[in-house]
Amino acid sequence: MTTPEPLAEVRDLHVRFVGRENTVHAVNGVSFTVNPGKVLCILGESGSGKSVTLRALMRLLPVQAKIEGTVRAAGRDVLALRGKALRDLRGGEVSMIFQEPMTALDPVYTIGQQIGETVRRHTGCDRAKAWARALELLELVRIPSAERRLDAYPHELSGGLRQRAMIAMALSCDPRLLLADEPTTALDATVQIQVLILLRKIQRELGMGMIFVTHDLGVAAEIADTVAVMYAGRIVESGPVGRILAAPLHPYTAGLLASTVHGQPRDRDIDAIPGSPPDMRRLPRGCAFAPRCSRRREGCLATVPPEHYPEPGRMAACIAIEKHAEDTLLVHG
Repeated sequence: MTTPEPLAEVRDLHVRFVGRENTVHAVNGVSFTVNPGKVLCILGESGSGKSVTLRALMRLLPVQAKIEGTVRAAGRDVLALRGKALRDLRGGEVSMIFQEPMTALDPVYTIGQQIGETVRRHTGCDRAKAWARALELLELVRIPSAERRLDAYPHELSGGLRQRAMIAMALSCDPRLLLADEPTTALDATVQIQVLILLRKIQRELGMGMIFVTHDLGVAAEIADTVAVMYAGRIVESGPVGRILAAPLHPYTAGLLASTVHGQPRDRDIDAIPGSPPDMRRLPRGCAFAPRCSRRREGCLATVPPEHYPEPGRMAACIAIEKHAEDTLLVHG
């Protein structure tokens, strides 16, 4: 049986934003693979490089961004694409759900016009067929009174309905790879879980690959197959979602899990990670997490930690990981 070609394959990705006075090192050597039918969740604090990594997959970064490495999406070398070939990839084979639909949707066009334009651009069908497809998509994402909503403008819809319309637009041309940039952050808890369940259901039915960016561990647990934890532009831990949430190996991942209210006693303060994320213009020479780490050693400040693979499918980049991994895996089995 042949192994399917990955839908996303990123190797040693670096993204720098070059300014007149400073250079921001936003992504620093990121690598991952997403196979058909699988969901990778990129998890981390704000400013860790999650969204920049996602946008690099579609070349949606500003001109001052310098991208290096290998980026393949839907079998295409993204960094080599130009003009029409790049436009065909965007929205066709690879599509994206943005974080805030109110700014991503055009306020002067109706929902039906915006979805229909996308369908016509990538399929070449006529206006009537594009309109019928737009209606089908709104029904797919369970927007009530779908036919009436086609004539609505974005400001006439609630946040949850706008996000569903964004999902419908992203799915309009049957993409093979779906990129979701914190699509539930602005939604209340009830709507958030509805959107997550909907996304997971559609992803499984259509067999798409998906990369889902979030800072919410609960969201990762709900939707991901595998997780990549980012800090200061690097992936510091990756592996199956269940294993990482049950037995985190990297001290940063453990800190994220301990700093949530879920499972904490009511009379106990949350165990927040001390300190602040590093300045991405002046990254430290060694481990970027070392100044905040309770397991810091002398060598942590000297060099970037190597990647360790304590079990198949799991990676953690920390020089103190070997002894801790042995203890953690022994306890959690």
